[in-house]
Amino acid sequence: MTLSVAPLTPQGPLRAKRILVVFNPRSGSGDSQLPLFLSLLRAEGAEVTERELKPETPMREYVGDLEQFDAVVAAGGDGTVSSLAYAARHTDLPLLAFPAGTANLIALNLELPHDAAALVDIMAQGHTLRLDMGEVEVKGETSGFCMLAGAGADASMIRDSEELKARYGELAYVISAMKQLNPKKTTFHLEIDGVPRTFEGIGVMVANFGMANYRLPITSDISPADGRFTVILMKAGNILRLVPNLIDSVRAKLNLGDPVFSGNLETLEARTVKVDADEPFPLQYDGELHVETTPFEARILPGAVRFLTPAKRTDLET
Repeated sequence: MTLSVAPLTPQGPLRAKRILVVFNPRSGSGDSQLPLFLSLLRAEGAEVTERELKPETPMREYVGDLEQFDAVVAAGGDGTVSSLAYAARHTDLPLLAFPAGTANLIALNLELPHDAAALVDIMAQGHTLRLDMGEVEVKGETSGFCMLAGAGADASMIRDSEELKARYGELAYVISAMKQLNPKKTTFHLEIDGVPRTFEGIGVMVANFGMANYRLPITSDISPADGRFTVILMKAGNILRLVPNLIDSVRAKLNLGDPVFSGNLETLEARTVKVDADEPFPLQYDGELHVETTPFEARILPGAVRFLTPAKRTDLET
């Protein structure tokens, strides 16, 4: 994957000299700047080890020697980033979420650019934030997520977007959301930090990061560094009825006053969440649709990952 390019001088010398790059060749639309990024790292004297993800090979098999590296790069979509972050959780290794997928919501939340030279600068500066991530358990198997996990209409939206991503890119998520005019509605049974809760609606989202596509806030008061999830109960009859709540979130982000709309969703805080439903719902976490369905359990892992980012902690809050 190495290209021949003129050397770039970052704003300072690279702090990480031994860098592991785990990349997903199936992510995105093929226009990633990853080859240029790797060449720029090597031009700055870094010893770069590349490992290509293969189908059916678990992430843990790529990271058995993490102690040999100074930093790690996850190059792919949100699923790749969260999988590597989970495998490297509770270590002190800085992790860069290289945006090589379609939506790249984790990189967007971390205010990371797409430009290869700018990403090398971020690695040279070495500024990190220790942030929370989530752990989801389904049928005794655990996985990690950084952005959010959800069951219901949001998972159906991810499913419908898969065949559109190659043609429309990030816009595929918007198109698929418009198709969710009459999503299935059922009764959800939750345990929020052990307290039972039942509601009727179209889905449940367990959020850690709070910015969706185009940096629109999912809802207000989401922080990836407070040791808690924001649990979103989607009570609306369809996705479009959530637009007023999105407007409220933008108003809150811009300090434009109290919410104007309510009733279509409810938010709660929790460290552990169990989700079940009268009818099985598909499950997604960090934009990856899974064959598993409800029930599932999510628990917060406080400060589990050191992410490289130019942002301050307050910049990541909605």
